[in-house]
Amino acid sequence: MANIRPAAVLCAMSLLVLAACSGGEPAAPVEEAAAPAVESEAQAPAAEPVGMPRTQSAEGARVFFITPEDGTTVTSPVTVEFGVERMDVVPAGVDQPNSGHHHLLVDTEMPPLDQPIPADSYHIHFGDGSTSTELELEPGEHTLLLLLGDHLHVPHDPPISSPTITITVE
Repeated sequence: MANIRPAAVLCAMSLLVLAACSGGEPAAPVEEAAAPAVESEAQAPAAEPVGMPRTQSAEGARVFFITPEDGTTVTSPVTVEFGVERMDVVPAGVDQPNSGHHHLLVDTEMPPLDQPIPADSYHIHFGDGSTSTELELEPGEHTLLLLLGDHLHVPHDPPISSPTITITVE
């Protein structure tokens, strides 16, 4: 059986994550490669996913919504402004201490903290370093959550996330 080095896996995952981030645009799905064949008759046990190293967050760092406020009724498009304290906002791929970029989670739960944040319609990446957006939402109740990601889109340790807010779109 081939021995895959953790550094090679980390490098490959990093390249995929950086390619997936496109300044708020959902990424196309990536097909998984087939598992290598095992030469013996006995099958090797399935490997557990390897978590990525997490970047240390600044003590007391936090992210929050400037607008909208929790519990408000709004119209679409919704103006969403992000705030951050004790961390710098930088574009994805910039590896500097006490920095990261925003991810807006819409109508979903917190993703795994040791993996890159998914890029889809529920996990909107702001890898360009932006701190606001106009969000088209259907009428009804929606939840919003901010999560700061490091240069590789992995949540910090400890994670820097906002409280979940609920808004109603008319």
